[in-house]
Amino acid sequence: MKKIRASHIGIGFVYLILIMAAVVSLIPLYWVFTTSIQQPEEVQIMPPRFIPSVISRYLPLQLAGEQESAKALVDGALESYRFLFRNTRITRWFTNSLIISLSATAGILLFDSMAAFSFAKKQFPGRDLLFWIMVGTMTIPGQVLLVPLFMVVRELGVVNTPWAILLPQLSMVFGVFLLRQFMMTVPNELIEAARIDGASEFGIYWRVMLPLSKPGLATLGILTFTSSWNSFLWPLIAVQRSEWFTLPVGLKTLQDQNLVNYGLLMSGAAVAAVPMIIIFLSFQKYFVKGLTLGGVKG
Repeated sequence: MKKIRASHIGIGFVYLILIMAAVVSLIPLYWVFTTSIQQPEEVQIMPPRFIPSVISRYLPLQLAGEQESAKALVDGALESYRFLFRNTRITRWFTNSLIISLSATAGILLFDSMAAFSFAKKQFPGRDLLFWIMVGTMTIPGQVLLVPLFMVVRELGVVNTPWAILLPQLSMVFGVFLLRQFMMTVPNELIEAARIDGASEFGIYWRVMLPLSKPGLATLGILTFTSSWNSFLWPLIAVQRSEWFTLPVGLKTLQDQNLVNYGLLMSGAAVAAVPMIIIFLSFQKYFVKGLTLGGVKG
């Protein structure tokens, strides 16, 4: 009994530590959303308020029958969002980021999975050497590639268009590495059975490998979407026309124009955070499973 009780205490202590760590990690996100709904005069208060007045005062005002005051409180809380959507191009920036991020994610899942399948299950001369040379390019800092990338997109004539942002994001070495490690865990007997049944090489890839690699694909998809959505430096270099700005670049220009309007800036940050939260929560199960299974076999 003592051992069982000690075990329960230990598990409870571990959960307590994990809960505390989760709360601490969520404080910045909470601060973004609460600051975005604060009254204009609240944003500048020092020390800042941890709970906005629209949360702490709305219900008491409603219970007291002061509907007009409660409505004015909500209107003030939403003022930053109204200004954001009425006076900036955030809708266009959001659409640009969404289209580019979804396209980049689809491209990487397709091309990287094809390459990973070849490196994991196909036999050809120099396969392992080529794979490790490719993996070695991950050690090159991304900043070193900015000038060559810009020269390439300039020669293609796509500077100041969404293609300049999208094309360099259609493949990723890390994605090939991740999916290759995952696909190596798929038994070769399944592939041989598919060949015996008359499946083509593309049929094996499409009907056997991809369905069995869903956790790995979901993991890579989340990482790719997040990286593309948050990308700032390359879109800033590749595009100078405001109508083609992505959301991070557009929010930076918004910050330059409104240096002290923290409510407006936090409203933009909150809008930018919503898609990533939805994507992660929707595919969390596959994401965790992909991380645990992807490193089983090297």
